[in-house]
Amino acid sequence: MQVPLLDLRPQYDSLKDEMVKEILEVCDSQRFILGPKVEAFEAKMNNYCHSAATVGVTSGSDALIIALMAENIGAGDEVIVPSFTFFATAGAVSRVGATPVFADIDAKTFNIDPADIERKITKKTKAVIPVHLFGQCADMDKIMAIAKAHNLIVIEDACQSIGSEFNGKRAGSMGNYGAFSFFPSKNLGCFGDGGAVTCDTAERGALLKKLRNHGQGSTYVHDIVGGNFRLDALQAAVLAIKLPHLDSWSAARQHNAQEYRDMFAASKIGDKVVLPALADYPVRHIYNQFCIQVADGRRDELKTKLGEMKVGCAVYYPLPLHLQDCFKHLGGKAGDLPVCEKIAHDILALPIFPESTTEMRQYTVDCIEKVLVD
Repeated sequence: MQVPLLDLRPQYDSLKDEMVKEILEVCDSQRFILGPKVEAFEAKMNNYCHSAATVGVTSGSDALIIALMAENIGAGDEVIVPSFTFFATAGAVSRVGATPVFADIDAKTFNIDPADIERKITKKTKAVIPVHLFGQCADMDKIMAIAKAHNLIVIEDACQSIGSEFNGKRAGSMGNYGAFSFFPSKNLGCFGDGGAVTCDTAERGALLKKLRNHGQGSTYVHDIVGGNFRLDALQAAVLAIKLPHLDSWSAARQHNAQEYRDMFAASKIGDKVVLPALADYPVRHIYNQFCIQVADGRRDELKTKLGEMKVGCAVYYPLPLHLQDCFKHLGGKAGDLPVCEKIAHDILALPIFPESTTEMRQYTVDCIEKVLVD
């Protein structure tokens, strides 16, 4: 059996006719930049995320950048971010000229540790970017309380967590801003790069719309310096078709995760792997990834053997950001953030996409058992 880590074809086939019709409408209209398709998607996204305003942008990375720009965060400012995350979380901070300050993560959820946020705050700290990693929200009550006490902006990196919830509140609706990615592999993916920013006031939404279009107040009249962060109409059309199906896809991922748990429990694998845990606080986990931890330093061996057995898997993420060469000037060293470093050493993502089958999951668990136990 072959088990891909991700297969986008079944989802595409199920919606192909509807999407092709929408794409042809955009082509016939010749309105490729912003316009009614983008506005329609923004309205649907805003309703889904329970936010005050939503602005479509070019990518999840640019969503983070434009949120920082909206708050005039730049040179001389510090922004606290988790070290165990995709590069863009910290890269966006550097791109606007500010300094990323790396915090450790919670060993159970892999999300930023609120206690370490508080330890890292200085007079230069202007914002914190909690990442809702792999589809599970960070502890937003604690993070928002810290931010309020220190007058910090909160930008939720929700690029992996559209539809996830913390205590009944949707990702992207709890901080001042929420950044979303629609990269094709995300739970809601477009046909290339795309993203969105949610925010907590209509005023912030109006500013974001201005910033994404070179800071124009009206055509060729620029009130501020912005950038080219406009979501394409073609991508918006695709996303608007997909969005109504998102909850059913998330439910399928949750079902698949539970099947994995049942299969691992019935196996002989025991404590040789640690399964992804749900937070102690109320969450809706939407499983952008299903990441196990492999004990006894055998992660890389297991990854290699699974590849030989035609089971897709991947390491998210092998090197924490505080140890990356591009951030060497910040002085990070091994041992600074022990939880990040341990998780990076042990973690392995297994196939969890909605259309994957029970047989695929059983084969995956059987292969893991064969490598680690037989």
